[in-house]
Amino acid sequence: MSITINDIAKEANVSLATVSRVLNDSGYVKDETRKRVEEAIERFNYTPSAIARSLSKNVTSTIGIVVPDITNPFFGEIIKGISEVAEANNLNIILCDSNEDMDKELKAIKTLREQRIRGLIISPTSVENDINSEYLKALNNLGIPVVLVDGHLKYSTFSGVFVDNLTGTYDAIEALIKEGHKDIGIITGRMNSKPAKDRLLGYEKALMMNNIKINKEFILYGDYSIESGYNLTKQLLKKENKPTALFVCNNFMTLGCLKALNEMNMSFPDDISLMSFDKIDVLNFLGMNLSHVEGPSLELGRIGMGLLVDSINDKENSEIKNITLTPELRLKGSEVFIKEKSILK
Repeated sequence: MSITINDIAKEANVSLATVSRVLNDSGYVKDETRKRVEEAIERFNYTPSAIARSLSKNVTSTIGIVVPDITNPFFGEIIKGISEVAEANNLNIILCDSNEDMDKELKAIKTLREQRIRGLIISPTSVENDINSEYLKALNNLGIPVVLVDGHLKYSTFSGVFVDNLTGTYDAIEALIKEGHKDIGIITGRMNSKPAKDRLLGYEKALMMNNIKINKEFILYGDYSIESGYNLTKQLLKKENKPTALFVCNNFMTLGCLKALNEMNMSFPDDISLMSFDKIDVLNFLGMNLSHVEGPSLELGRIGMGLLVDSINDKENSEIKNITLTPELRLKGSEVFIKEKSILK
């Protein structure tokens, strides 16, 4: 049988309000009455609902998290970093997956508001377009600290922690160029996002700084999905003029690319040199040494949550902070230039 606050009140012969004051340690209660309520609680082995206690104080110990794709290991590590810091600060989390849909993201924000969260960490889905006013209004009307993680939000004044996508991609393309590559293809992410734009800028900058002409045929626009990586890889490698190296702008598209290469009986780096933005841990277990740009996903979560905790603890005096982390280039051999790429020529 489920024990409620009503049962405690009846057992102790007091009002519901008195039981509530004892549970929340708020308001005056006579020592004798308090003892009677505490004995009833112990007798029933009653554990009050954390949510109910929070609501009675009009404050919760919960923060909200909204990410665009919970199945992506990159965001999984961000959530892990957030959780570590949240636990250390006795905060709980409610996680929402927007599935890269701005309407779902907006619905998640409104749902979290109803849960009276103390703060919000969000990785926005659509960040560079002129986002509709309802979206920004929903965030601003929360009346709580908001921190952006790995996703800029145009026109906002929120703190955030981000990745230097331009530098990360520039370093990767320059490494390919140093190997002897001049014909380098790229599969981008969604171009309505700043990370995708910055990665493309890093690619173009590396080519220009090394006096290599940009070939627009080698630039293919993906959407961060496995399907787009698969389809665009096939499209690119069916061209008469093919690149000797390919840079894929996220882990999921790289998985699609690998599937396409397998179906075409091609491998890296023998048939084409390959690099990815984001690591893919499972490839290590398969003995596939893929060079990649490794974003500091765990640190993104930890720092983002740290910014949120600071704002929660000192809301009146908190300053807007924007922190940018530099990713690391991990060269594992898939970038090498093998001149005899006969299958491609």
